[in-house]
Amino acid sequence: MILFDNVSKIYSNGKIAVENLNLKINDGEFVFLVGPSGAGKTTMLRLLNCDLRPSKGSLFLDEWEVNKLPPKQIPQLRRKIGFVFQDLKLLKDRTVEENIALTLSISGAEQSSKEGKIRKVLKIIHLEDKGNYFPQQLSLGEQQRVSIGRAIIGGAQVLLADEPTGNLDPKTSWEILKIIKDINKNGTTVIMATHNVDIVSSLKQRVIAIDDGKIVQDKKQSKYSYS
Repeated sequence: MILFDNVSKIYSNGKIAVENLNLKINDGEFVFLVGPSGAGKTTMLRLLNCDLRPSKGSLFLDEWEVNKLPPKQIPQLRRKIGFVFQDLKLLKDRTVEENIALTLSISGAEQSSKEGKIRKVLKIIHLEDKGNYFPQQLSLGEQQRVSIGRAIIGGAQVLLADEPTGNLDPKTSWEILKIIKDINKNGTTVIMATHNVDIVSSLKQRVIAIDDGKIVQDKKQSKYSYS
């Protein structure tokens, strides 16, 4: 369960990124975050990942009160969360397998357990035959799949995706969406920020619209539209 309780983020220059967010997301939900650029979507995701701390209010992930976690506990929190970035953040000098395994290496997993998990994830992202490829040998869509694989290999309970189809053609976007939807069907909570009108309107999931740092609409089984 994720809970934003009157959460605001105000930067040192006085800019209000998000203001008075009140929001509950249940385990296993699939949620689209929509709204114009600069509305606060990425800030919400970064607050959840503890990249940012709220200026006001409380933010909960299950039993964790995120805004009160000491720095030494943040790595434990992040084991619950996988983050898919629009700009990928892949290491160019590492193979697909090595990029995916990075999360496990950081957490100190044993080599014997890594191999089985890597094979399983490669199957999920449909890259079983490209584990030894380097990112520059892959298409942009395949690189995004690697990013997804890296995000989920640690057993994340929550998947945060920031415009994962933003740079992709429509066909590839749907391929990425199918992978993310399958991950959600297996019980992972998904929160996806997107501008893709077709995807949002076709899937009819819960849609939370943000504008100027505030939630202006929250509807289940909705389309990409708000007033």
